[in-house]
Amino acid sequence: MFKLYPLLACAVLSSVAHAGDFKSPLEAKLSKNDAQTWNVGAGFTQKLLHANAEWVNPYGIAYVKGGVFLNDDHNIGGQLGFRHPVHLTGKDKNGYYVGAYAGHIETRPVNGEHEARLGGGIDLAYVLLSPERISSFSIGLGAGEELKNSEGKVVAETEPRLQFSYTLSIGL
Repeated sequence: MFKLYPLLACAVLSSVAHAGDFKSPLEAKLSKNDAQTWNVGAGFTQKLLHANAEWVNPYGIAYVKGGVFLNDDHNIGGQLGFRHPVHLTGKDKNGYYVGAYAGHIETRPVNGEHEARLGGGIDLAYVLLSPERISSFSIGLGAGEELKNSEGKVVAETEPRLQFSYTLSIGL
């Protein structure tokens, strides 16, 4: 039994020494001087023309979008999401950010009216971040809920789809 204790102590100490060298990919990469904490702006996501608010924190950028779809009924839609910096380029915190989003992804005609479809997914964005503004171009891959008409026929299936987005925000 006493021969097992030194082996156990060696294993515990080696894992502690290794933990000091390991850097988490989710470490804080942004500081308060990189951008304004709160930003507001506008943009478009697929056929959703929206206003947006963005919160810059040390771990990334959280955002909320609200607007209308460019269809006959002008349905209201919105999304919320978060982007974390993965690879930064340049003197500002420009670079590639990976994130996730959820909310309205499109509208589809159901029973003669357009109905907003909920969904979510992940995205890759190139963000131009400076103390005055945030500009982001993103492409996402997500899926939406299945929509059925009044007869029970499936109008829109749950399947992967691309989402393109552009936003421009200025600091408050």
